Amino acid sequence: MAYNFKEVMSKPERLAPGHRMCAGCGGTIAVRTVLRALKEGDKAVIGNATGCLEVSTFMYPYTSYEDSYIHNAFENAGATLSGVETAYHALKKRGKISDNYKFITFGGDGGTYDIGLQSLSGAMERNHDMVYVCYDNGAYMNTGIQRSSATPMYADTTTTPAGKCSNGKMQNRKDLASILAAHDIPYVAQSTFTPTMKDLYVKSEKAIYTPGAAFLNVMAPCPRGWRYDAADIMDICKLAVETCYWPLFEVVEGRWILNYEPKKKLPIEDFLRTQGRFKHLFKPENEHLLVQYQEEVDRRWEDLLFKCSR
Repeated sequence: MAYNFKEVMSKPERLAPGHRMCAGCGGTIAVRTVLRALKEGDKAVIGNATGCLEVSTFMYPYTSYEDSYIHNAFENAGATLSGVETAYHALKKRGKISDNYKFITFGGDGGTYDIGLQSLSGAMERNHDMVYVCYDNGAYMNTGIQRSSATPMYADTTTTPAGKCSNGKMQNRKDLASILAAHDIPYVAQSTFTPTMKDLYVKSEKAIYTPGAAFLNVMAPCPRGWRYDAADIMDICKLAVETCYWPLFEVVEGRWILNYEPKKKLPIEDFLRTQGRFKHLFKPENEHLLVQYQEEVDRRWEDLLFKCSR
């Protein structure tokens, strides 16, 4: 399908300016792009798990969202929106609602990978007609940069500090997109911010307008937790893709599809070097840690290529 992206980018914003998110934050870029994929005339109900995005875009009775908005607890974004979606269909069947509504909920990695996983899993397994979007910034950023299961290996956080006795978080990050694909739902995709933003926009449109449950996992860098200059966010996202740390793929009705393969796969050091949370890895005595990191990235990349080749 051809897109006129000048026209796409001219769509009215559904997330109003004036919110309190940090400059250089990936969360609001993700939200604006996803909501831009809604068609003119369609209304939406937006859910939001507690986190950076919630506290910065909502302060009762005010909200930055132009659509209907629900703030729920940290752990139940999936349950909240699945309940609203069920009520909507019941009311529409009785003729009490005529407008077309879409149901989209946002959660950070803390509220998605960890605390809200049971709620998300239940909503997806029941195949509610909704989209769950995880803006993955790799830690509990809102409460002080504590590690989550989305935090990458060897990242320096306040609960896995790098120093004389530790090299940061010791575990690999959870592969949540694969876990959601295993729920056998109609649509799963992984994306981040590319130069044209086309990848995330197209996947958002597919997710919103595919009947049934859909999940989007979006790498959304955090300047405070990752420690980078705000202006560098797009370069960091590009390096995440080019090093195959964050591959772009989708799973459509169980079929794995690779959306982009680098012509020349860059070494993982190029991505890690852009972030202060990994600076300890570049000490001479830690060269072996970079080797281990590269091996893990290569292993996951080869596994993805195998899934997409079947």
